[in-house]
Amino acid sequence: MKYIKYVETKLGKIGIIEENSKIVKVIINNGNNRNSKDKNVEEKDTKLLLEAKKQLEEYFEGKRKVFDLPLEQKGTEFQKKVWNALKEIPYGETRTYKEVAKMLGNEKASRAVGMANNKNNIPIIVPCHRVIGSNGKLVGYALGLDMKKYLLDLEKKNK
Repeated sequence: MKYIKYVETKLGKIGIIEENSKIVKVIINNGNNRNSKDKNVEEKDTKLLLEAKKQLEEYFEGKRKVFDLPLEQKGTEFQKKVWNALKEIPYGETRTYKEVAKMLGNEKASRAVGMANNKNNIPIIVPCHRVIGSNGKLVGYALGLDMKKYLLDLEKKNK
């Protein structure tokens, strides 16, 4: 069974989904999230979802720099490596797609890193917003560039 808990933020309502005692999805209901609908989900206050809600609230208050939650995303081995690499990018910092590819040992895999970034189902907690274009510009964010800018500005302000 999947369970969901909603958090009200400055970005709007965020849904956190738990399955098998792990966070599997974060839904941001701003109309841009391709994962904004999930079937067979029951709204419930589980211990994990209450902790995830608390950590997200702390993040938006500028008090939390690192999330400490059990996560699980379905994807290829390469996608999982990218998502793990994203968690290594420090709060308030950015990396280019090429730098992430280098972290994985293949600097020519920039496009594949971008595709994996786009498939991230746990935005904010798995900080895909910290990846930018090689020219330093904000590019390619599934939730919209305004959202990406907001998250990066929040982190820069609270670093």
